[in-house]
Amino acid sequence: MRTLDKIFAVAAATVIGGTALATAPPASAATRNGVCETGEFCYYFNSGTKGSLSDFTGSVADYGTTQPSCYDFKGPGNGKGKCVKNSAASAWNRTGKTVRVHFNSNYGGNVHQDFAPGARGNLKPALKNQNASHQFSPSSSARVNMSYALYKARGGHISCGFDGYTHTPGRHEGIDVARGVGSNVHALVSGQIIYVAHGRNGGSGLSTISVYNASSNKTIIYLHSAPLSSLRVGQRISRGQLIAAEAWHGVSSRKAAHTHVEMRPGRQKLAAKSVGDPSLSNPSPNAFWNSQGYNVR
Repeated sequence: MRTLDKIFAVAAATVIGGTALATAPPASAATRNGVCETGEFCYYFNSGTKGSLSDFTGSVADYGTTQPSCYDFKGPGNGKGKCVKNSAASAWNRTGKTVRVHFNSNYGGNVHQDFAPGARGNLKPALKNQNASHQFSPSSSARVNMSYALYKARGGHISCGFDGYTHTPGRHEGIDVARGVGSNVHALVSGQIIYVAHGRNGGSGLSTISVYNASSNKTIIYLHSAPLSSLRVGQRISRGQLIAAEAWHGVSSRKAAHTHVEMRPGRQKLAAKSVGDPSLSNPSPNAFWNSQGYNVR
């Protein structure tokens, strides 16, 4: 068939009885165009799903913080053109999946909020303008809370997250978890002990347990808790093994007792400096802890 004949044939096929047939758009037609369409999760700059919106069709671990590379608000209204990270006030989930908004990038942090399919509403106060990632169909049910795994008991909580100082100068290089003086502390990752300092209660008595995990090339460092007297450098420990009792070694007061858990790249004997240090030596550990089967909370 000649090219011209093909064109006429296609044109004729789209008209029946003088009525043009509309061609249905594909199911995946939704795009990031500043319109909240079916199949999308949408952030809004203002509360009450008002202001400019930013629409998503999947999970995003890091929105970015600068133009032109960040995910931004695209719809008309207040906030248009601003980066989404730490700027959203409300959301509408038009997907058929639960979507979880996280306080930290890489689906981390001890604060999150779930939006069920079809749900719309304001971000809760702890997440309003504090949104750093979102996850479609979060699989948290397959993971254990880090605070529970550390003590193998309920009642623990994260008292300070990574880079979470609010009243202390410096950049916090680990995650502080607290339950109470005397609580059993267990290893979160298997490996070889490469350093132990027993310390003592009080501000100048820092204790340290450093465990190197060769398979990930990471060192997990536990501070402030009292190491078992049986721990030795060179000893291999397993995930979940009892290694210490919560104390306040290197902490100024008993009421502030906690276990500082720090993930450091490579083989490192000592924790990075946090108090008074304006720079971070460690990357965010949240993705690592997720990969080890823990929720960071």
